[in-house]
Amino acid sequence: MRSRLVAAALLIAMAGAAAAAGREPVLKQVDLPHSYYWRELYLPQLTSGPSSASFLPDGQSLVYSMAGSLWRQRIGDGEAVELTHAQGAYDYQPDVARDGRSVVFTRYDGAGMELWRLDLATGRSQALTRGGAVNVEPRLSPDGKRIAWVSTQGTGHFNLFVADIDGNGLHNARPLLGERKSKLDRYYYSAYDHAINPSWSPDGKQIVFVGNAEIAWGSGDLWSVEVERPKEPRKILREETSWSARPELAPDGKRLLYAGYHGRQTHQLWLTTLQGAPPLPLTFGDSERRNARWSPDGHRIAYIGQDAAGNIALSVMDVIGGATQSVVAKQRRTLAATARLQIQVRDGRGRNVPARVSVQGSDHRAQAPAEAWMHADDGFDRALQATESHYFHCDSPCTLDVPAGSTTVSVQHGFAHLPWSRNVELAAGSTTTLHADLQAQALPAAFGSWRSADLHVHMNYGGHYANSPEHLALQARAEDLDIVENLIVNKEQRIPDIAWFGKAGPAGQVRIDNAQEFHTSFWGHLGLLNLRDHYLTPDFSAYRHTAMASPFPHNGVIADLAHAQQGVVGYVHPFDTVPDPVKDAVLSHQLPADVANGKVDYLEVVGFSDHKATAAVWYRLLNLGYRLPAGAGTDAMANYASLRGPVGMNRVFLEQRSGDDVLASLKQGHSFVSNGPLLGLIVSGRKPGDTLSLSAPGRASYRVALRSPVAIQHLELVQDGRVVKQFALTGDRRSFDAEGELELAQGGWVLLRAWNDGADPQVLDLYPYATTNPVWLDLPGGVPPAGEDAAYFAAWLGRVIEAADARDDYNDAEEKRATLDYLRAAQAIYQGKAGGH
Repeated sequence: MRSRLVAAALLIAMAGAAAAAGREPVLKQVDLPHSYYWRELYLPQLTSGPSSASFLPDGQSLVYSMAGSLWRQRIGDGEAVELTHAQGAYDYQPDVARDGRSVVFTRYDGAGMELWRLDLATGRSQALTRGGAVNVEPRLSPDGKRIAWVSTQGTGHFNLFVADIDGNGLHNARPLLGERKSKLDRYYYSAYDHAINPSWSPDGKQIVFVGNAEIAWGSGDLWSVEVERPKEPRKILREETSWSARPELAPDGKRLLYAGYHGRQTHQLWLTTLQGAPPLPLTFGDSERRNARWSPDGHRIAYIGQDAAGNIALSVMDVIGGATQSVVAKQRRTLAATARLQIQVRDGRGRNVPARVSVQGSDHRAQAPAEAWMHADDGFDRALQATESHYFHCDSPCTLDVPAGSTTVSVQHGFAHLPWSRNVELAAGSTTTLHADLQAQALPAAFGSWRSADLHVHMNYGGHYANSPEHLALQARAEDLDIVENLIVNKEQRIPDIAWFGKAGPAGQVRIDNAQEFHTSFWGHLGLLNLRDHYLTPDFSAYRHTAMASPFPHNGVIADLAHAQQGVVGYVHPFDTVPDPVKDAVLSHQLPADVANGKVDYLEVVGFSDHKATAAVWYRLLNLGYRLPAGAGTDAMANYASLRGPVGMNRVFLEQRSGDDVLASLKQGHSFVSNGPLLGLIVSGRKPGDTLSLSAPGRASYRVALRSPVAIQHLELVQDGRVVKQFALTGDRRSFDAEGELELAQGGWVLLRAWNDGADPQVLDLYPYATTNPVWLDLPGGVPPAGEDAAYFAAWLGRVIEAADARDDYNDAEEKRATLDYLRAAQAIYQGKAGGH
């Protein structure tokens, strides 16, 4: 028999094969952690609505970015005139020169973000930067002779650059502040300081920006620096910001406008001074207000907010009086001819159903209805795609205007329908209705009746859009998802969805539960479902360099508090690599301790982590007899334009048995988890979560089924951590059925899993993967010895104890003693199971 260490090594090799495959992060040249934050909260994204604006010199018109193009529109007029429309690229962040002759902007082509300039008289565009870095936030000096911007050139970090600019382009480009490595240990931010959000003073002598020198949390403070004396920056205001403060001085040079949340749940517009006067709010309300710009006369402010449907919107506000006008493109004068496309999506029974839809126009750009929320994937295979996939959720039917010519439409509706795609030729000025009739492909009824749940979604988390339970339900229905667990959690000082805790979701076919995620990046994050009484506060611990730096409460304490109000506790997005107690520089993840002490109800085996690496750890726990069910959750920030998602990308299928609710099915393991493939397993009449008891060793019959929206490379039966049966998949490799027998010599467990070596563009994840929960085997003689697995976790906890003991920021000695006692008790359990290993 192969040892379980060999089986674990096989899983590590599987994970390595996936990592070597073609899928890579969007803008992989940026060397910062936690890309899902800075990509959404800082970098421009493709949206159907306006995302940034700049006044023309007359103060009566704006140039703004919308749907990947630049547009000009007069305030109070309903017509928007398209100024740019690049093939296969998207334009953002316009800044109009003071003389009104040109606009500088950022262009994204899937490889990098470069600065360009548009001549407003001729319509000609000119590249200003080259080299494939990320260049954003261009700002022209008041005299038009210099430009400031933010670039990753040379370092991979966001640094402030300046250059001279004339008709021939940029000259003498240079970083203004240079690199500085912080002494602080930051979790969400780079060890290197950044400088972002630049703008010029009216006299052109200073640049105001946001920098995070010696700041552990948030994107930094408000600073100013004299361009001719860049080594002496001066702090204006200390405030926790979140990438989009974008400070800008009024034309009079006295008032400094910026966006901040200042202890609130949404960004509003605030005014301070260059001397750092206590800020006062200029706007109020529950919707976000960001990307604000002064008019040339200082009488008005243009900003990006959100409309009644939660989509982003452009408004102009009078500084005195607060009267506000919406700038809406009711008519669009485009550079190229367009056609109208109506898409009607129907399921296998001919009924209209909402769905996820991707449309690529003849311009090689993503298209969407004017009112739709555009979303983007967080990675892609550059050998297959020029840019990441974009999509919107269509509440069938939906209508959009697209460039005339060859147009590709792709439709997906959950995992139990095959993807649908068509290419259609659209004539200029025509209207075409496209019927997307989906083919159902569900598991055979013998394997059970299922409800699907995403156990890890964040309805709102600081993104472009303002989500609501009703819109979240639409997102779920489009993905053919039955249940959404909205895990309410802090984003540093904010808890964006806290107002929804304790409230029931909207009535309808989708169930939305408002639950909680407990944040501690020291011990590992927890999902806390079904809290019946109250939200646990504070909802994080071990936040270094804050008043809540103590590692106490540890996750075992939080699990007890959740269970006291009938909560269900799970570890979420656990492992990107298999933890190595010998080689890992730091190991503080508390999972083994909480499993041994009976605190954990499920583990996100499929989630925002490496599924195969997580499964390698899970198998060891199963070998030790811990009946820890697999769960699944996407960790989708459902109001992001660029997200890991969509909602329901990672889900658990819960078998509906008589008398069981969904949480009972989850805790008992009557389920399978997946990001695409549907799996069925029956072993001698027993399904996942059940126990098969035999009076003697012998044979057991099995029946397996696979139904998948994409081709699958590997389908395997795994027993006690080793593969005992590999099924040969042929044809389109999306449907398979088989029966056979297993030789059972001792107790343990058996499960069915499906996986691919690398990514598939139709599964917006690392690679397709699914696994059932185990069927447990009860035979005379018990289970195989698992001393190696126990020794592994004992060594793991030795490293956790070492890390916990080294912390010097407990609030008192009792917190430290209780924490170490808890960990040592768990370690002793594994040491007892390890025996001589």
